Amino acid sequence: MSGSALALRLRLPEGLLVSPWVLPLILWLAFFWQLGGPPLYDLDEGAFTEATREMLASGNFITPYKDGEPRYDKPVLIYWLQAGSVALLGLNEFALRLPSAIAASLWLFALWVFVRQRLDRATATVAALVMALSLEIGLIGKAAVADAVLNLFIALAFFDTYRYRLARAEDSPRARGLLWRVYLWLGIGFLTKGPVAVFFPLLVSLLYALTMGWREIKLWLGAVFEPRGWLVFLAVAAPWYLAIYLDNGLGFFQSFFLKHNLGRFGGVIHGHEGFPGYYLAMLPLIMLPFSGWLLAVIPAARRIWADPLDRFLLLWFFTVLVVFSFSSTKLPHYLVYGLTPLFILLARYRERLTNRWLALLPPLLFLLLLLALPLALGPLAEQTEKEHEIALFELGGQVLDGYYLLGVLSALVLLVSLFLAQRVAVWQRLMLAGVIQTLVVFGLLVPRVFDVMQAPVKEAALLARQLDAPTVVYRTSMPSFSVYRQAITPEREPEPGELVFLRIDKLARLHELYPPEQLETLYQRGAVALLRVGGRPSTPAVVPDHG
Repeated sequence: MSGSALALRLRLPEGLLVSPWVLPLILWLAFFWQLGGPPLYDLDEGAFTEATREMLASGNFITPYKDGEPRYDKPVLIYWLQAGSVALLGLNEFALRLPSAIAASLWLFALWVFVRQRLDRATATVAALVMALSLEIGLIGKAAVADAVLNLFIALAFFDTYRYRLARAEDSPRARGLLWRVYLWLGIGFLTKGPVAVFFPLLVSLLYALTMGWREIKLWLGAVFEPRGWLVFLAVAAPWYLAIYLDNGLGFFQSFFLKHNLGRFGGVIHGHEGFPGYYLAMLPLIMLPFSGWLLAVIPAARRIWADPLDRFLLLWFFTVLVVFSFSSTKLPHYLVYGLTPLFILLARYRERLTNRWLALLPPLLFLLLLLALPLALGPLAEQTEKEHEIALFELGGQVLDGYYLLGVLSALVLLVSLFLAQRVAVWQRLMLAGVIQTLVVFGLLVPRVFDVMQAPVKEAALLARQLDAPTVVYRTSMPSFSVYRQAITPEREPEPGELVFLRIDKLARLHELYPPEQLETLYQRGAVALLRVGGRPSTPAVVPDHG
């Protein structure tokens, strides 16, 4: 039977993709499959997990430290969660990423429950599937960073804000408890990533009230100026903020609130700059394979605005989009704070997706891009003069092997079959495309990318740990090295007899201190190297004073 004939005969069991029983399988595939496989990535996973490792090693559960220096980037909750997981399961990638996978699962469950209450079970299941199979959600659900945890509490705050509104309208006795829950989620979110967890629920609920009339505005004012609610918030968040002040002074407050919140909005940090339409350009990528589905829903905009629930969801998404579009520092995962309402809207208007080209062309193009990736590495290497980038492209050419090509090619054949499958609704075909994309990304692509970028860091760290000699990092920021070495690795110039870990483009600067014959290369692969310093430093060059 030919591929096209198979596609034309494809028919899914009635109700398969709207049955909640399919969710556990997709949830495992999206958030737990390959969770402990790839090594930690730098900079983000390395920084978070090294702070967690040092927290466990030092016994200081108040102030996070990274390589011996206070880490003020984020509040403490994610470190506590990772520390608990590591204490239970040991220091490994699975344990460090498990809190994110559990948080993403709870986030998905909260979404399912809310949509089932407000709409129906089938729509709830479709919304949960869209969430689990979206590219960016799969990535942050498996990353040892704070974003999955934060998005869980942001979503819970929004869901209970809407439930509270309905309960007050019905004069239900549940209203007060729902309001306390909103403040509870705000407090835990504030303990996860600070003001962003409070800012968006307050702003979106205000905008929603302003569009709904004076009655809703009075409701909003009563909820926001409820002192007992803020007492709940303070009871959750304030103890740790007070503790870090007592332990560390004003350093965290000055760095986190001024630099990492206001500073990121007003200036560019770590080179993460974007153009004005950055998030509109990134949205189709991070929503893959459901990018075309977004366009299919746009004609329903007037109907969406007329429905109270849909208006709430629409304001949630657009507020996040607009606010971060004005931020100077731009990162794709910022937009995830506003994706939860999109999953619900796509599911609710799924029958509007009838054009198979619109639906399946984005994932087809994505897989074609992955298929062409091995061919692109050579030309990319010729475009750069940076030594470490050339090494990465060369190593990439080795790991993108025949198995990779065969796997991506097989996925393409399956996608084309879905394109030709006339007896299956387009949105259902797109859901199956999401399963295929997840298998390719986390089964073929991510392991190979991490093998190129991070496996050498892990291997060098394990060797340094085995050698058990004083070790420093030289002009290189890859904190996962310290995680795998299980020791603080200061960043400074090396002394004779010490090991030095560095990115290979820093070798020329190191040779200004020590000539090559005084450096023994113990390990070099990809973009990094581990060396032993054998002699005294070179005499610094004397710069003639012509003044």
